[in-house]
Amino acid sequence: MKPLHPFTFWALFTALAFGVIASDGNISAFFALGGAALIVYLYKSTGAWSASFKWSLVAGAYFIFIRVLTGVLIGVPRPGNTLFEIPRIALPSWLPGIRIGGSVTLERVSSSFHEGLMIATVIALFGAANSVTSPHKLLRVLPAKIYQLAVTLTIATSVFPQLITSIQRIREAQYLRNGSRPRISSIAIPLLEESLGRAVGLAESMEARGYGQSKKQSRYRPILYTGRDLLLITSGFLSAIVMVVL
Repeated sequence: MKPLHPFTFWALFTALAFGVIASDGNISAFFALGGAALIVYLYKSTGAWSASFKWSLVAGAYFIFIRVLTGVLIGVPRPGNTLFEIPRIALPSWLPGIRIGGSVTLERVSSSFHEGLMIATVIALFGAANSVTSPHKLLRVLPAKIYQLAVTLTIATSVFPQLITSIQRIREAQYLRNGSRPRISSIAIPLLEESLGRAVGLAESMEARGYGQSKKQSRYRPILYTGRDLLLITSGFLSAIVMVVL
């Protein structure tokens, strides 16, 4: 089967992200997350970036937890059904409308959860786009005028997945050597050494290919849009419209 265009999933998940933000509803967010999980399961690519969706979900869960905790401890008072009381700390008069502690209402907790869920969903959607699309293929189809900027962004977005892969590989190697789980401090030096070696290798390969010496970008086997690409992109925009309308 012919591979999909690299822009296809980015357009699809961008449309879903706009739909979630415009609809501003928890149901739309869960619908988008379910669709993203299904797409990642069906079209997951191979490479260090393939785990981006999983780690974006973890990051989103931490963000929701921190946002709810912050909303419980610090926030603007919201009247409603009181869940519990926490000790209140008096603030100076030049901080009106902000309260630390006091009555924690259901509306206050649900509002904090909703705000955290919206941001976590957007993070997860772009993590899903990174999981199913190779950044190297995406770089090939970008216009020549923004190619150098795109190289910088591609390297920047692929650093985190590569670090996660390196940490897992180093931990497994140290566990096989001594039979015990290594500490974070014992991973730092091998991780730094491997990261520097990867950076030097990348710089040498770019120099060997003459990167930046010519303003004209060459193309090898151009990737074209197909009916499947247009179908997926259309489904993403239609899903976004349905989120906003409903």
